[in-house]
Amino acid sequence: MKNHISILGSTGSIGMQTLEVVRTLGNIKVDAITTNTNIDIFEKQINEFKPSVAVVVDDKKACELKKRINIKGVEILSSTEGLKIAATVDNADMVVNSVVGKAGLEPTIAAIRAKKNIALANKETLVAAGEFVMNEIKINNVKMYPVDSEHSAIFQCLQGNNKNKIYKIHLTASGGPFKGYKSLDNITVEDALKHPNWNMGKKITIDSATLMNKGLEVIEAKWLFNINEDNINVVVHPQSIIHSMVEYEDGAVIAQLGLPDMKLPIQYALTYPKRVKNNYSRLNFFEYNNLTFEKPDMNVFRCLYLAFEALKEGGTMTAVLNGANEACVNKFLSRQISFSSIPMLIEKTMSAYNVKYNYSLEDVIEADNWARNYIETLI
Repeated sequence: MKNHISILGSTGSIGMQTLEVVRTLGNIKVDAITTNTNIDIFEKQINEFKPSVAVVVDDKKACELKKRINIKGVEILSSTEGLKIAATVDNADMVVNSVVGKAGLEPTIAAIRAKKNIALANKETLVAAGEFVMNEIKINNVKMYPVDSEHSAIFQCLQGNNKNKIYKIHLTASGGPFKGYKSLDNITVEDALKHPNWNMGKKITIDSATLMNKGLEVIEAKWLFNINEDNINVVVHPQSIIHSMVEYEDGAVIAQLGLPDMKLPIQYALTYPKRVKNNYSRLNFFEYNNLTFEKPDMNVFRCLYLAFEALKEGGTMTAVLNGANEACVNKFLSRQISFSSIPMLIEKTMSAYNVKYNYSLEDVIEADNWARNYIETLI
């Protein structure tokens, strides 16, 4: 059980569910929380949990919050430097990183170097710099626990089994709102934000609609579980009840099942290796008695194909994939490009890039910035 935690991105979907888990467990102190701009929810969280550090990345919003908060022992900070302070706050023995996008990378590195264990919901950290991050984990002798439902499922399926005997990891995907479509033309922002099973933030919801989210999870799985991309299989499972499976050399397949609810994987990361009783909704097999599986169409969902290609290329190509994707999703949400343009622009960006294979953190940041700037030139 982790007694003190810091939560990066406490006003997002994962952050708020993490606080629900903290309420359920009742014996965890929240030492630091952060938000980007949502100070109304953030103010309520500060009043309830009274962290020693509260960070609003947006400077103007931070100034506004300081006028509203007057609690002894709570320090209000701002900027991305504030994120690093929250990630390295003294008492916390675990950092829950649920920040969206590339913004989660540097605070994660800071936390690892401060000898903090990581509960990772920010998949972009390993997508952009997986080899570098896992090397830092090893050097600093800390643990990284997956919070994504799929990677938590794999982590749970590995318990008590020989990790060297894995034949294949089967990552499940709901298929998003456009499962079965033969064309992704004429899709609106509103259409893409209607996920059939999960309630998530806008960026991850769009990624789920393009299947880029699953591609990013493939890259994340490679680094978390030290497995070759050829041994990672994506399975479309529309019901989102099986969260992922591990197939072993002898043919046995172990799956982790549950309702589509992030509180269980969050709790497992916070309480590992223990399992703690809770009051969350439970799976009723008689209600979910028809589980189906399909192969993803990588010709239609080109983003998934591009993620595999970036992973095969290696080096800083995955950082370029991630940066280009974030830029394209933002452009789509602001209605500057079409939905079907997202994979096209990412592919053009990847084709124009010269990969660095022996890379530093600075190289990753440079690759990410290059990709975002290149997207601008294409548009």
